[in-house]
Amino acid sequence: MDGSSLAVVPVASLDRGGTPYEVTLELRRDGDSFGAVGERCGYFLADLAARLVAARADGSPQAAGWPDPDDRFPDPPPHADGVRDPELFAFRYRDRGDVASTGELRCALRTSSVWIEREHAGQGFWRLGRRAVVEAWGSGGRGVRAVLTSAELSGFLDELLTEAERAGASYRDHLGTRR
Repeated sequence: MDGSSLAVVPVASLDRGGTPYEVTLELRRDGDSFGAVGERCGYFLADLAARLVAARADGSPQAAGWPDPDDRFPDPPPHADGVRDPELFAFRYRDRGDVASTGELRCALRTSSVWIEREHAGQGFWRLGRRAVVEAWGSGGRGVRAVLTSAELSGFLDELLTEAERAGASYRDHLGTRR
């Protein structure tokens, strides 16, 4: 939102034999290192991408409540107490030993409402919309934010998973036939 450019680059995690099996996400703001998050997060992102495609589809449970496909997102999973957190993902520093300032990347759902007044009727209605708010916090404590439709989030995840595959970590078996 501030004109900055944030790149999220999947970096392969290697097993002892040197074979890529998962990814960690490297954050770059305006080309400079911004942090590293989400160690071994690729399968989680692939699962979210598949759930997002399903939520955007006509006839999905989300379609009944959200007529505009850009407002349709998968429901976040409930916690043990049944409460749903609005976050679709939250990746923080990579290891338990890392300090908290190493980086963070999160995506939360936000619902907004706008009053639409009917012309010359003195009446109106609320137009509800949902968007994904993606925030990244760098190792220096600065943050960036982007507000995405479900289509834009889907495109971001597709690109991220394509880059992960180029890095050697494929999630096609997990994704099935997403498109």
